[in-house]
Amino acid sequence: MEVVLDAAGLAFFEILQPERMFFLVFGVCIGLMIGILPGMSGIAGMALLLPFTYGMEPITAVAFLLGLGSVTTTSDVMTAVLFGVPGHSSAQATVLEGYPMAKRGEAGRALSVSYAAAMLGGLFGALILGVTIPVLRPVMLYIGSPELLAAALFGISMVASLSGSAPLRGLVAAGLGITFAMVGADPQTGTLRWTLGTLYLWDGLPLLPVALGLFALPELCDLAISRSAVSKLKKFNVTAGMADGIRDVTRHWFLALRCGGLGAAIGAVPGLGSAVIGWLAYAHALRTVKDANKTFGKGDVRGLIACEAANNAKEGGALIPTIAFGVPGSASMAILLGAFLIHGLVPGPEMLERNLDVTYAMVWSVVVANILGAALCFMFSGFFAKVTTLRYTLIIPIILVIVYVGAFQASRDWGDLYTLFAFGVLGWFMKQLRWPRPPLILGFVLGETIERYMFISTGRYDWEWLLHPIVAVLLTMAIFSFVRPFIQHVRSAGGVVKLMSGYGKPRLKPQDGFPMFMLGMLIVMLSQTIGWEYGARLVPLFVGFIIIPALAISLFNEVFRRVREEETLARNAAEGVIEETEEKLHMDIAADHGTLLQKEIIRRAGIYLGWVVLLMASFGLIGFIPTAPLFVIAYMRMERKEPWWLAIPMGLGMGLFLYLIFDQLLNVIWPETYLGTWFPALSFIPSV
Repeated sequence: MEVVLDAAGLAFFEILQPERMFFLVFGVCIGLMIGILPGMSGIAGMALLLPFTYGMEPITAVAFLLGLGSVTTTSDVMTAVLFGVPGHSSAQATVLEGYPMAKRGEAGRALSVSYAAAMLGGLFGALILGVTIPVLRPVMLYIGSPELLAAALFGISMVASLSGSAPLRGLVAAGLGITFAMVGADPQTGTLRWTLGTLYLWDGLPLLPVALGLFALPELCDLAISRSAVSKLKKFNVTAGMADGIRDVTRHWFLALRCGGLGAAIGAVPGLGSAVIGWLAYAHALRTVKDANKTFGKGDVRGLIACEAANNAKEGGALIPTIAFGVPGSASMAILLGAFLIHGLVPGPEMLERNLDVTYAMVWSVVVANILGAALCFMFSGFFAKVTTLRYTLIIPIILVIVYVGAFQASRDWGDLYTLFAFGVLGWFMKQLRWPRPPLILGFVLGETIERYMFISTGRYDWEWLLHPIVAVLLTMAIFSFVRPFIQHVRSAGGVVKLMSGYGKPRLKPQDGFPMFMLGMLIVMLSQTIGWEYGARLVPLFVGFIIIPALAISLFNEVFRRVREEETLARNAAEGVIEETEEKLHMDIAADHGTLLQKEIIRRAGIYLGWVVLLMASFGLIGFIPTAPLFVIAYMRMERKEPWWLAIPMGLGMGLFLYLIFDQLLNVIWPETYLGTWFPALSFIPSV
């Protein structure tokens, strides 16, 4: 123990050396800038900076890279809170609470809560890393594929918490996400599953365009429909709001620490990924805090604290397997592992013995980076919070271009844009018709993990893996999580008999077309598994045989249910009964179009869709960079006749931003355009 404390103290003074602090601060600044951009992640930033570490000594190099990687999830809350656009996959859950707060004029408070919780979670994650270093190896050696599979199954059981009072809808959405995760070449047999004859889908659907489509495009569409600023309040006290946010985190410090520990623990499990951490922490808060069912999804700071504390703690957890075994706990840790090899650092016993000072230098780097990142974000939050009061014509074209360019970074293929568009349409319909989107993205993230570890576990242990102690505990908890909402639903209905007696003549409504479409699509997809090899069709068939009946029952309830929700509420009001309804238990951002008529909503949504199609067509015709200024100027002028003196600088600034950041700094290889194909002389255009 004395050796550990000596190494930790030595590492602290080493990291405070001026040169090392300079590079650490520099890395933090770059990480914050990257975090603001939707689609850009710490992976890209660390890969970009890795060549610059060749001439550095080891502690400076790891401090430089960890300074960047530790804070990208601190600043990505800006777009999530201000516009409902998750900067990265880890910020998806943040949207559910942060964006509603911004809409009611509490953007400063939401940002403050996010930064304070992120700093607290990051520090707690670093503390967990520092404390567990002496006992890393025996703990990690006990975890195998069965335990990882059970952890993934427990994670997917959280859909019960993320489905509100519609567990069947949540189950269907999660199953749909798992099904989408299986698109591509089956890793066991090589069978091509639902690839539609396109090479793009052979590797499966990328997470980034799926997430941005489900959560970003629908929010921008609703902003275009309302034709107003994000916040209805034109003036609000940002300073007071930020002070309130700090007090919120201080008041709920134990929730932040719990979720920070959860984030560090999940981050230490290779394969689960950062996209799932925020959702699991959110589900944990939903299960444990008081009156969560009444306020979550409508701008509750406790949900925001849970997400951000867990997201920032994951870096400390991800370092655990990276240091102990050389197994990267996340994609960004794989880049850090490359830096280890460059500087002669060998993961394993050597990092826990001879190079213990370097290991603790990483811990201190995470600590200092989180403090600096939160401090810098606090400095500029007042300015960013006021962005929510800007007119929609100043926001939508800028964010829409950035979202599409960010989604293109997934695999840099045209398929990314089509995927973004398709899931944007799906996400908008789900939001309007009150189908929860969180279970879908959770199923999508965990689907591949579940299938992979299931084959490994059964191939190695047959079915004996079910008897492993940790597996048994996690599976029991997962079953309880799945079953509990259905039991509660039966109880609230007065028992099985009353639940089954409330049916009458069928009454079809326009919104019933959505589940009908999904039912038909799933049946067609399931029928295509005939002829696949057994290993390729096993999991899709298992999932299909669960969600198709669940969807059919949900549709049957909608069509044949005799007692409508309005009638139930009226009856309860007459009897003095207060009962939670699906409206209050909808764990997603609810669509709010005020007094707009349905026809007007559809008309404005169609106009927005036309702009999106025009943007994609222009990308294909003249390229990304030339399109940016033209699209921004056209949208601002045609939607609201913004003055030329404002539209032209904003458009040119958007084009210059894409050129400098993506073309020059990141060296993005843009796809060839139709114009460049027809007229090679125009190859001077950067996007051609």
